Amino acid sequence: MLFLAPLFLLGALAIGLPVAFHLIRRTSREVTLFSSLMFLKATPPRVTRRSRLENIWLLLLRCLAIVLLALGFARPLIQRESASTQPLQPAGKRAVVLIDTSASMTREDLWQQAQAKVDDVFAHAASGDELALIAFDRTSRTLLSFEEWRQIPPGVRDSAAASRLKTTRPTWASTELGHALENAAALLDGQHSEQPKSREIILVSDLQEGSRLGSLQGFNWPRGIEVTLAPVRAKRSGGASIQWLTDADASEPTTADSESRLRVINLADSTSDRFTLQWAGEAGIQLQVPPGQSRIVHAPKPSDLAAATGEIDLIGEGAMFERLYVVTPKPTHIPVLFLGNETAENPKQSLYYLARAFQDTRRQRVELIAHSDGQPPSEMELRGAQLLVIGDETSEPAIAAARKFALGGKIVLLPMTSESSEQALSRLLESPALSAAEAASKDYAMLSQIDFAHPIFAAFADPRFSDFTKIHFWNYRQLDTAKIPGAKILAHFDTGDAAVVQVPIGKGSVVVFTSSWRPADSQLALSSKFVPLLYALLDLSSDAQPRPAQYFVGDDVAMSASPLPHKVRRPHGKETEVASGAKFTGTDEPGVYLITPENERFVVNSDPEEGKTAPMEPSRLASLGVPLHSAAAPPPTPREQMRARAGEQESRQKLWRWLIVFALGVLLAETLLAAKLSSATPVPEPQP
Repeated sequence: MLFLAPLFLLGALAIGLPVAFHLIRRTSREVTLFSSLMFLKATPPRVTRRSRLENIWLLLLRCLAIVLLALGFARPLIQRESASTQPLQPAGKRAVVLIDTSASMTREDLWQQAQAKVDDVFAHAASGDELALIAFDRTSRTLLSFEEWRQIPPGVRDSAAASRLKTTRPTWASTELGHALENAAALLDGQHSEQPKSREIILVSDLQEGSRLGSLQGFNWPRGIEVTLAPVRAKRSGGASIQWLTDADASEPTTADSESRLRVINLADSTSDRFTLQWAGEAGIQLQVPPGQSRIVHAPKPSDLAAATGEIDLIGEGAMFERLYVVTPKPTHIPVLFLGNETAENPKQSLYYLARAFQDTRRQRVELIAHSDGQPPSEMELRGAQLLVIGDETSEPAIAAARKFALGGKIVLLPMTSESSEQALSRLLESPALSAAEAASKDYAMLSQIDFAHPIFAAFADPRFSDFTKIHFWNYRQLDTAKIPGAKILAHFDTGDAAVVQVPIGKGSVVVFTSSWRPADSQLALSSKFVPLLYALLDLSSDAQPRPAQYFVGDDVAMSASPLPHKVRRPHGKETEVASGAKFTGTDEPGVYLITPENERFVVNSDPEEGKTAPMEPSRLASLGVPLHSAAAPPPTPREQMRARAGEQESRQKLWRWLIVFALGVLLAETLLAAKLSSATPVPEPQP
């Protein structure tokens, strides 16, 4: 028998106390009544040779209780013979080694440092350890799984891991550190074995500030998993990077000398503030960006404006990711059809304002195709158009074409100007009972009860833009929406009549303005709400979304629908065939890509976050709940392993509980016996 806390056995020496108490306790057998003893000197009983033990069973019970309590607190265990003779085998650990392969790891010798750290982890793995190797950047890739580790002989596991690592190189992708940690934790939590093992994630990375950790918000870490940081560090700190602001350029008009807007970012620990921005092989412009600040500049004009597509270099001390690829975006062609007997030169008609509402930008070119001769649009025009507007005095064939257009899934816009508009709406909806009489004359009407949750009015939901009271409507028609199945009123006049109504037709719909934007009818065309309203209708109806001019490494590029498959040529000339409507997934390097047969170009750049190369503070990970391992603990000694094994056996046996129960039982018996003995002592009756 062994004891985990043998010092508590010294408590058994306390059995001398009850023996001593029994020896010094003298109970007189005769009781003699005496007067007051206040004038006599007290004499305590003495232990003499004539003293002898009394109430032996009571003494034995008290001594037994003390011995049982001492044994219980000493935590005894009965060690099995097989467990004591067999050599102790280490339980080992189960660990996932995460190695960073993002773009920031291409700096200096960071990758060589990371390889050395991973090789050291596998070289010092114990026989009972289980290791897996996972590389991560924007996605995670398993280089060596737990199953493969178990199948490899122990003597060659480190060399097998080293050979797998040699086939991997840093990419140009971003650092999705949060997803990598989540995947590693899930992998460890899903592994089970008969022998319990410690679980650990070993992170080998430069831990730069640009690492994405958003997915760790609210992540519930499995219990018992720790993260050990094995950072690699660059010799040179600080630096600058550039970013193409494509969103800022999207609304700019397309001109021959359009300039792209760039952001130059200089890190706080940078040692330089002067840089040169230039097209590859040409003279550039000088700029100054203090450390810790950024500056937005226009790209320098190349000597050949047609060559404003390619590489822009940031030259200067400490510049990182200094090469940026820029392309002049090809605007998306968006046709809009107008059917009606109107001209674009007459300011009293709707077409005049419609033709001036859509402006060409660097991202899209809206072409207004007007059919004023009463002839319907061709089949090709109907397929390519993204929005159709019906004007005054539209012919029967044109109305039939508009209905076909709406049935195909697009939007037909009908501003009501006269009785001919009422007839056009009746034929368009195939509702002969429809009525839309002219409203009674009044000074003017205003819009109210607008559905700002609808996509048409969503752009005006902000209180700064939701005021429509400055737009006056002189004339409008009272549309009886109760007779139109599925009609949805999007806005009312302050009189309660419907102002904007949407009616579904097939896959598309008809949007009816019960008044028009002609100056004789309203002030809508002269207000700041007119152009955003038309663009909202166009966006809701159009499926020809402009292709982004810039992608980041790892982004998918959607191909447009066409009868023929597409071919995408990469920066180094390799072509990949992509089916119509599918996605191109080969954006694995920065550069200029070409899509044929459209002859459309787009660029792929590294994520701007990769330029934030300052080391991340570990406290940032800890604040997100990552269980960091403070320091590497030394391996347990054989004595510590023996004590751990004994503690495990003792926790299963729990003999101390039975000893405490027996001790309580003995104390109960001692109490009953003492009460019986005290009640058996005769008490003399007082004499007069």
